[in-house]
Amino acid sequence: MKAAVNYRYGPPEIVSIQAIKIPIPKNNEVLVEIHTSTVNRTDCGFRSAEYFVSRFFSGLIKPKNHVLGCEFAGIIKEIGKDVTKFKVGDAVFGYNDMRFGTHAEFMVIEEDACIAIKPENLNFSESAAICEGAHYALVDIRAAKVQKGQKVLVNGATGGIGSSAVQLLNYFGAEVVAVCDTKNMDLVKSLGADEVIDYTQTDFTLLKNHQFDFIFDAVGKSSFSKCKKLLKKKGIYISTELGKYGANVYLALLTPFFSSKKVLFPIPSMNQEEVLFFKSIIEEGHFKPVIDRSYALDEIVEAYKFVETGMKTGNVIINIK
Repeated sequence: MKAAVNYRYGPPEIVSIQAIKIPIPKNNEVLVEIHTSTVNRTDCGFRSAEYFVSRFFSGLIKPKNHVLGCEFAGIIKEIGKDVTKFKVGDAVFGYNDMRFGTHAEFMVIEEDACIAIKPENLNFSESAAICEGAHYALVDIRAAKVQKGQKVLVNGATGGIGSSAVQLLNYFGAEVVAVCDTKNMDLVKSLGADEVIDYTQTDFTLLKNHQFDFIFDAVGKSSFSKCKKLLKKKGIYISTELGKYGANVYLALLTPFFSSKKVLFPIPSMNQEEVLFFKSIIEEGHFKPVIDRSYALDEIVEAYKFVETGMKTGNVIINIK
């Protein structure tokens, strides 16, 4: 089978298309023929190992997983003898940031892992783009214990995480103020934002007429020190990035003891129940992933380069079949 392979850490150019063996499913695994995947921040981070801490999961000197890709949608082609939840021919989607492997024509995954039947109202491209952004957004929304009627600011509302956060917060009944660029203001409004701020015209950290229960920086370009004055008493600040010199990690340890306004830095983990939750709200019409553009598997280096410009809107699709 064809796969995008990398044997060392580095820039997009280290990834090449090679022929490798089709994996064989174990008794509790399914073999998925992948139709579509994505390139996202998770893939970029594990490929480059820019944050050294990622190497404790992926390999200190060189990557343990030579085929990246964590999101997928496709068709089950083979099942292990103990599999009961799926059958050959099922259209499925899911997420695998433990073993990766979705930048290939086939992958194996345990039946109890992050995999579910594809939503009926989405195609394969849309289904492949469900999990990564929505997962990270949901982890942080749950960590902040957002309640109906609370006021939340989302910075970076057009990325995979930010666009998911706006929709999820709207689903949970929060009042959403979203920050994005000029060209995407209508899009973000359509996702459920109550108010949209154009960052090319207004620095949201200088707002004087807003107080928030939760500030969620989905692109990691702000800081707690600049946002603190915008938080209500007992307000929460979460960023998807470590912050300068890892400040957000230290602040998450200290602010619960020394401040009424807290920084949280949740450690993400995902299970099948979360995938099924995404499927249900999609089929109910409450959520839909945003797609920027698509590339063929042979064009994956260009896809990585585009994602790393930081200018994508929503998700970047990799067409494999």
